[in-house]
Amino acid sequence: MTPLYARRKRTTLAISTAVAAGALLTTALTTGTSSAAPAPGAEAAPLAVPVALAPAARTALIQDQQAEAAGTAEDLGLGAQEKLVVRDVVKDADGSVHTRYERTYAGLPVLGGDLVVHESASGARKGVTKATKAAIEVSSLKPAISAVKAEGQALKRAEAAGAEKTEADRAPRKVIWAASGKPTLAYETVVGGLQEDGTPNELHVVTDAATGAKLYEFQGIETGSGKSLYSGSVTLGTTKSGSTYQLYDTGRGGHKTYNKARSTSSAAGTLFTDADDAWGTGTASSSSSDQTAAVDAAYGAQVTWDFYKNTFGRNGIKNDGKAAYSRVHYGNAYVNAFWSDSCFCMTYGDGTGNTHPLTSLDVAGHEMTHGVTSNTAGLNYSGESGGLNEATSDILGTAVEFYAANSSDAGDYLIGEKIDINGDGTPLRHMDKPSKDGASADNWSSSLKKLDVHYSSGPANHFFFLLAEGSGARTINGVSYNSPTSNGSTLTGIGRAKAVQIWYKALTSYMTSTTNYAGARTATLNAASALYGSTSTEYKAVAAAWAADNVPRPGP
Repeated sequence: MTPLYARRKRTTLAISTAVAAGALLTTALTTGTSSAAPAPGAEAAPLAVPVALAPAARTALIQDQQAEAAGTAEDLGLGAQEKLVVRDVVKDADGSVHTRYERTYAGLPVLGGDLVVHESASGARKGVTKATKAAIEVSSLKPAISAVKAEGQALKRAEAAGAEKTEADRAPRKVIWAASGKPTLAYETVVGGLQEDGTPNELHVVTDAATGAKLYEFQGIETGSGKSLYSGSVTLGTTKSGSTYQLYDTGRGGHKTYNKARSTSSAAGTLFTDADDAWGTGTASSSSSDQTAAVDAAYGAQVTWDFYKNTFGRNGIKNDGKAAYSRVHYGNAYVNAFWSDSCFCMTYGDGTGNTHPLTSLDVAGHEMTHGVTSNTAGLNYSGESGGLNEATSDILGTAVEFYAANSSDAGDYLIGEKIDINGDGTPLRHMDKPSKDGASADNWSSSLKKLDVHYSSGPANHFFFLLAEGSGARTINGVSYNSPTSNGSTLTGIGRAKAVQIWYKALTSYMTSTTNYAGARTATLNAASALYGSTSTEYKAVAAAWAADNVPRPGP
């Protein structure tokens, strides 16, 4: 596991050579050596990153794919009554095209029948992703119950759930239900009105057209509210089960938030539930059942999910659409937070006196980024690669905080400024000048590998600040920074958005488990070249920022 920060009073030496777990603190000093990874090729191949299509170009591409839809359906071996309707098209920089289709059967929408066809630039099919593997076929297209009866049953379901002013938004439509089990002729009814708390209602009820049995229902608008300790009043993804609500976000891969209630066992804990879908108080509490820490953890998870999805097109930590889960109230006065691959979860302690939970937004983003690193470059958690591992979590955790644009926790280049682990209001780490914490290195040196990974992360954090914002004094969101350079140069930043894209592309395409700082220099230059060109301002800015950080070129 990798914790949030390093306690400097400890002198025990420990070396972790795997990135199976990542956390924001560490209680041991790390020593060891790191060998350079083979430098990636000087020229990066075109990357499979989405390109922005002008509206007219996107429409033309959709029309082209739709014109070929019948042939595609035949090639895929779909039945004679099945047709494909293009819903979306994504084109990558290397010319690959990913076409998302909805499916119909005898003219009826197939819920759960969507699929994505992947093609190379030459048009060769590289694969197909399907929502269901089941063959779409039903014995009869004639329903045994009427649409009126299906609508009545849907309204009763909504009323039982506490909805008010219920009415069908539109007449029930016949569909093929294929999202689970055997494909079935069904009705889908969407019930409007208001939910019990006044939230607009959009309850979808799918009813078996032969028996009238409910096959499935879901709330199109499913947002609880919570008062967090660090981020103010926030909206949460929750799920109603029976008469209670669960801190269970089905819209983001099924993320759940559990209460460890001071336990340190490996068990997940107890899923947080609530009677009215209004969570937390917004103030610190030493109670092991306090919801406020859970609100911060759940909020951090959903913002991090949205950041990765909307910034990079990444669908969850493993890019498989499945969420990790969070655990709060771990241990007694546990002053730490950590990510563990073994449970695929984030765990948060409550801090000093059990009243300073380590659930701030940048900490949440930091922890989940350890999972992303584990599933991409797999940077070994020792030596220089370990420092890069920690820096990656700081960099992308910071990006999560900026992405949230939350006025209660505005984006900054400070790590852990809200949780006050030091007890004097100072943050754990400063990206503009890492040495402000008294232990981190500002720039690369040959002795860097001897530092704990939370301190050898300094040069990479410093690089990112210089690349994004530039050198010298400035104020951002009310926070003053003054970033120096080791060579006395004056740098102009390229902006955080571009810097984030470069670091993420380097991590996912060019770094390996043993990448050191020289290798990171090459990796980010390759990423900048692929994204913006080898003669671009961005490429030159990457080279200048590493030079200002005293990072050498890779050796022979």
